[in-house]
Amino acid sequence: PTALLVSLGLPRNYTEEDVKNIAKGLNAGCREYGAYLIGGDTSEAPDLIIACMVYGTTQAKTLIPRSGAGPGDILAVTGPFGKTAAGLKMLLEGLDAPSPLRERLVESVYMPKARLKEGLALAESSVGTASIDSSDGLAVSLHELRKMSGRGFEISGLPVAEEARAFAEFHDLDVRELVLYGGEEYELIAAIRAEGWSRAVEAVRLVGGSLIRIGVVTSDPRIVLREGDR
Repeated sequence: PTALLVSLGLPRNYTEEDVKNIAKGLNAGCREYGAYLIGGDTSEAPDLIIACMVYGTTQAKTLIPRSGAGPGDILAVTGPFGKTAAGLKMLLEGLDAPSPLRERLVESVYMPKARLKEGLALAESSVGTASIDSSDGLAVSLHELRKMSGRGFEISGLPVAEEARAFAEFHDLDVRELVLYGGEEYELIAAIRAEGWSRAVEAVRLVGGSLIRIGVVTSDPRIVLREGDR
């Protein structure tokens, strides 16, 4: 990422200090990933609107598309899922959780982390065949990879965040719903050539990240979740 342009829709009662604080937050987010906030536009709006456009570059030879997954590739993610779904249930639906679980879940919503270093490391390892970010949710993102690659997936292990599991047990919820359909995780989902799996794991580890194996790519264009003998 190189630069960010932002359009702000500001309610009439916002003060100059409010606008400065928004700008400080946007700038802090840019600097975290080595980019710059270089301008944009402002207008009046009945509610606060923050619309961003980020410009970046990559090397064509290392770009991982959504369309390259092949049978036998290992399917992996860069982190567990379900925390933001639980956090949103607390913020939007009024569900609660014991402290400090509540704080960790809410933080996952308010302070998301893009897996930029992990994505670049995976790309430079040259063993990734397909990839997508998971902001739309694990299930939706898998279906997008399936559509673009023309392949299916057999999921043998859901990447369940321990916080999501604890929240589901506390409220008697199906943790699979939180993991598959929550969204806003910003993890990466990647297909990796089986012979390059160790190389990919090491490349991501060296930048402080991790890869969690969740399944394999199949020639059958369905997405199947296997749990025990089901």
